[in-house]
Formats: sequence, C-alpha cells, structure tokens
Amino acid sequence: MSVPAETAWIDAFIDMMAAERGAAKNTLDAYRRDCEDLADSLTAQGTSLRKADTDAIRGWLEDGRARGLKASSAARRLSSAKQLFRFLYAEGKRSDDPAARLTGPKREQALPKILSINEVDALLTTAAEGMDDDKRPLRERAAAARMSALLELLYATGLRVSELVALPAQVARSKDRLLQIKGKGGKERLVPLTQKARDALKLHMEFRAATKQDQSRFLFPAESENGFLPRQVFARDLKQIAIAAGIDPGRVSPHVLRHAFASHLLQNGADLRSVQQLLGHADISTTQIYTHILDERLKSLVRDLHPMGDN
Repeated sequence: MSVPAETAWIDAFIDMMAAERGAAKNTLDAYRRDCEDLADSLTAQGTSLRKADTDAIRGWLEDGRARGLKASSAARRLSSAKQLFRFLYAEGKRSDDPAARLTGPKREQALPKILSINEVDALLTTAAEGMDDDKRPLRERAAAARMSALLELLYATGLRVSELVALPAQVARSKDRLLQIKGKGGKERLVPLTQKARDALKLHMEFRAATKQDQSRFLFPAESENGFLPRQVFARDLKQIAIAAGIDPGRVSPHVLRHAFASHLLQNGADLRSVQQLLGHADISTTQIYTHILDERLKSLVRDLHPMGDN
C-alpha cells in the first residue's frame, strides 16, 4: 500500500470493529486482508481509498470473482468494502460513500446438515461403548469416556467446537448447573448443563485421575501447543464414531451436532430467541436459518390440530 495515511485508516477501522462490534480475531484478520487487498487494487488502478469511485471498487470485486473466489468470500469482500467506506465517511475522511450503492448477487442460505434424534442417540451410545469393560486397556476406556463426555456435552449445550475443547477442568468440578461460556468477540453467555452431561463429565474425570491426567487445567487435556484437545483431532475421532454407528461420516462433524442441538430444541417447542441466546449468536438473523424447522412444526400443528385440518 503506497499511502501511509490510508494504512492508518485501515488500522483505525479494524480497531473500531474490535472495540465496537466485538469481532473475533479471525474475522478481524479477514477484514484486514480484504481492506489491504482493496487498497492495493485501487493503487494499481491509479486511485486510492481517498479518491476511489464506485466503479473502481466494483472493479476490485469483479477481479475477485474472475479469480474464482467462493461466493462466501466474494460476499465477505463486498461487506468489507461497504463497512470500510461507511467508516471513512462517518469519520470525515471522505465526503461521500462510494460503496453504498454496491450490491452483490443474492445467495440462497444453505440449510444446515441435520441429524435425527435417533442418529444422535446412536452416536452417543457408540461413543460410550467399552467404558465398562474391565478387559479393555485402561487408556482405551479413558479415551471412550473422553469421547462420550465430549459428545454428551456438545449435544447438551450446542457449544462451538472451539469453546468445547478449551473448557477448563473446573467445569466438571463445579456444582453449578450453568456453564459460563466466553464466545466469539469475548461475549459471555450462560448455558444449562443436563444431568446426563454432568454424569459423563464425572466419569471422564475419574478416568483422567486413573490415567494421571488430572493435573491439567483443561477439561480435555492433550499434548498440543495449547494444552487441550485440538478440534481437528476431535472432528477426526467423531467421524470414526459415525462409521461405527453406521452413519455416513460425511454428514457428521462437531458443527453438525451443534445444529442438532438447536434443531431438536426447536422441534420440541423452544422459541427462536432462546435458541439464539444458547448458541451465542449476536444477531437473531443468524439463528433464523433454523426457521424452516419452525415452519414445518407449525404446518403440522395446523394439519393435526385444526378442526378443518387434514386429520
């Protein structure tokens, strides 16, 4: 980037996104890459963030599409440009907002992969197999107890996988039935813990002690850079559980179990706002991807309960 002042503008924009929007580090990094790439493109076009018009910004966006960027990446780049120029206008760096008129192609929101309640139950049952078999090596039983605790906790709370694997060991030692979770952007929320999940955690802690892993401050310790179970390892092991349970491993991931948590709550009558709070979504529009489940439930209510329905 050739203009130092504009580098400072991008820095100020990123600082604003962190302080006022509570954006997570990965999000901030993506915004910075987009903004710096935009600034470089404008320089190559003989203009700058200070002077660029709508066509110059559109040229940057079209160049990304020509390079075969995914639709999600193209949408994020558009969002980055619009938010950056909105910020520059609000801060008085520009007298206009050249990105305000830019629009992107409408994208159909992909529905999340959903597991049935029976399929989740099969995963939970398969994960716990062998824990009570005294003939199996202790470490195998401990590994089964760990996987059982991970799945019970994930399905009971709907945590993000990054939140789950980094939980402190104090979670299992506390008598509190509410988990305090620090999620994206440092936002905190409370999530209820079911008795079944608590029982699985207790057993996991017993095996931790038996295998001399009870000194770690993390609930799921591992010999990794961070000291806790890498999410990639958990995702890999989960696919093995899916295969053993007779479920297509391509349909199963930690995030799919988070979707199952939300979907099954809605199927059983939970309201969208409560599910939003449990998932830690900052905006309810993110949670509204599940409204197709509510739509089906409402249709079935009318069909089955309305006096003029089809029953």
